[in-house]
Amino acid sequence: MSAKYGLVSYNSSRKHISISIPSTTEVMSPHIKSVEELRVLGINLSSFSAPSQFFICVAGVFLFYLIYGYLQELIFSVEGFRPFGWYLTLVQFGFYSMFGLVELQLTQDKRRRIPGKTYMIIAFLTVGTMGLSNTSLGYLNYPTQVIFKCCKLIPVMIGGVFIQGKRYNVADVSAALCMSLGLIWFTLADSKVAPNFNVTGVLLISLALCADAAIGNVQEKAMKLHNGSNSEMVLYSYSIGFVYILTGLLCMGGLGTAVAFCSEHPVITYGYAFFFSLTGYFGISFVLALIKLFGALVAVTVTTGRKAMTIVLSFMFFTKPFTFQYIWGGLLVLFGIFLNVYSKNRDKMKIPTIKDLRSWILTRKKVRFLSQNV
Repeated sequence: MSAKYGLVSYNSSRKHISISIPSTTEVMSPHIKSVEELRVLGINLSSFSAPSQFFICVAGVFLFYLIYGYLQELIFSVEGFRPFGWYLTLVQFGFYSMFGLVELQLTQDKRRRIPGKTYMIIAFLTVGTMGLSNTSLGYLNYPTQVIFKCCKLIPVMIGGVFIQGKRYNVADVSAALCMSLGLIWFTLADSKVAPNFNVTGVLLISLALCADAAIGNVQEKAMKLHNGSNSEMVLYSYSIGFVYILTGLLCMGGLGTAVAFCSEHPVITYGYAFFFSLTGYFGISFVLALIKLFGALVAVTVTTGRKAMTIVLSFMFFTKPFTFQYIWGGLLVLFGIFLNVYSKNRDKMKIPTIKDLRSWILTRKKVRFLSQNV
């Protein structure tokens, strides 16, 4: 039974206001129950420990996004496809919407929890980060694009400070700087060997970077505040984004040419785009899980490390010259990942200070001296 509390009034004609407080014996709503459960592609992550959740999410991000990056570069290697980056994004958003609808139908609770206005903002930022990023490949080579995309770690931290009021420690800031500098160093070598620099491409990828820096924090705040599911987030943000892109292409008049080109090469365009979207959808599901469980900074750190591996695969599958600068840049990225992991697990990973090292050396010398005297 619910306990009832009435407000006492001096005028008997005035209406009483009652407040119902559910007792512990009452059944909680599915919305509240879902706080304890987080599913990604049918996997109930809530049944795993925190380290296992992190490992599963990181494995999913690396597996699917490595395939995603390979297919992205493969699609833009098709002769004549480079001008149709926005149409590829339209097709990608359409597939994402269908995948999200199917996954949402398989869940028990199908209610939309996050407000529509929030989804309109998220959809706008998603269109910006993915559409502008895809389009920039028509003006820049893949490594040059990654140079800019890897720098989103610092804007994400700045966005976390202003959007969510977060505070980051020195280790987090150092990790962001190391990974950004490492990836820049890693990719600058290739941009020097085969530069394909264009001011339009720089502007596009810079705008995509700004949107990408904000979207992780907005998604994290919305999902934690309203407890939205991954499938709900993907369905509504990408379906609204699909409408945005379609409206833009109809107004700009670039839809007909793109459809005609892809109709002439359906297998290498729509076929690649389907698997490109499928792996991207699986990848974004694990990224959203990382955001919800560990925060936007950890998610971006993982995806930045994934970019380093994507570049390695790019050199393996697409002919490029090699230089030792790639190794030094990669080591700097790995050091940045270590700093981030250390920042999140300081209690379990105690790094000795200079004072500890000095004490250890003096102890060793004392033990050696005593053993010699004996």
